[in-house]
Amino acid sequence: MSQQQPPVIVIGAGIAGLVAARRLVLGGRDVVVLEASDRAGGQVARHTVGGLELDAGAESFATRGGTVAGLAGRLGLADEIVSPAALPAWLYRADGTAMPLPATSLLGIPSVALAQDVIDAIGMRASFRAALDLLLPAPVGAKSQTLGELVRRRMGPAVLEQLVAPVVRGVHSADPDELPVDRAAPGLRSALAREGSLSHAVASLRERSPAGSQVASIRGGVVVMVDRLLADLERFGVPVRLGVTVDDVSSHAVRADGELLMGDVLVAAPGVGAEAAPGRRITVVTLVVDQAELAAAPRGTGVLVELGAPGVTARALTHLTAKWPWLAERAGGLHALRLSYDGTPGDHRAVISRAVTDAGTLLGIPLAPPVDAAAVTWERAVPRKHAVDGMHYVGEAGSGTGLAAVIGQAESEAERLLGNGPEDEG
Repeated sequence: MSQQQPPVIVIGAGIAGLVAARRLVLGGRDVVVLEASDRAGGQVARHTVGGLELDAGAESFATRGGTVAGLAGRLGLADEIVSPAALPAWLYRADGTAMPLPATSLLGIPSVALAQDVIDAIGMRASFRAALDLLLPAPVGAKSQTLGELVRRRMGPAVLEQLVAPVVRGVHSADPDELPVDRAAPGLRSALAREGSLSHAVASLRERSPAGSQVASIRGGVVVMVDRLLADLERFGVPVRLGVTVDDVSSHAVRADGELLMGDVLVAAPGVGAEAAPGRRITVVTLVVDQAELAAAPRGTGVLVELGAPGVTARALTHLTAKWPWLAERAGGLHALRLSYDGTPGDHRAVISRAVTDAGTLLGIPLAPPVDAAAVTWERAVPRKHAVDGMHYVGEAGSGTGLAAVIGQAESEAERLLGNGPEDEG
């Protein structure tokens, strides 16, 4: 097949480009991958902080649909998939108090509006308003385009602002009023139609999810998937060319570093072959500390921050060594904390100093000076407005945030380009 069809030129060696390239070569196509930077993986990256190899980008993935776990299995990582510790996540509220998030929820949407932990979080009156969801006809809110609109119409503003918004900001780096329902929670809309209420829809999706948590990771970090993808591409003879500048692109040709390459073009890099738009910047700060009090995991796996909470600019904190037992074993008594910020709040030294203060506030324990710290700023892609006719696109700009969405779309687009159904991987 590869002798009869043109090669596929994949522009961008982020996770989407690597996944698509692997799918295409297994489907019989010749593939070459071009990457502008000096490394592959994009926002799935590693760094070493305090002697620990940690994810600098995504540190977990949604288990829904089994998309990421399926890829991990095909990469030989099925036995390396790990679930987080059975600890709650916490919420730091606008009144400066902290409490565990309701246990039986999806993206902060409760499955039992009058559960005691929901009442504790938002109050009796707001919980009664949320419980009206059970009495509303199923069509109410069913055509909502965003998660925020759906939750507001079904359960009211308190659930949206005090529970859903902090989770969505922490997980998707987005406002729920800007996040499409089907992107945030695939299957939620159909579950609402089937179950007749949003709370029952959440309960149904939780029951249908794989056993355990709604998120998982890989022993050694999510970045191990990039290592395996690159190893597979090398084994299949796919060149991954780093430090390449793409000068011009069309649907069937690429000019890179003065060389003209002919073939089907698949774009996995934001802004290539499309109108560029400034993306949303996210800064991730990792702190490694030697502090015995943190062994008790005072805020479970981490803390999500309600908008307007006093004295904190971080939008979320993850206690990595409390969340992932494999990492705690490797850390040898040290604790790794990860805080995320919108934008670039000062230079990295300033944001690290801010993170130490924020971490102490969110954990309820003044933080000792870190053994080591690092800050990384990522630019999240925004949906492209215009594209060259006939171009194939993968990546966050088309799929939205989250590894499950990015990988799923990359595999689907590769299948569409192949045009011959799923390949046989043996």
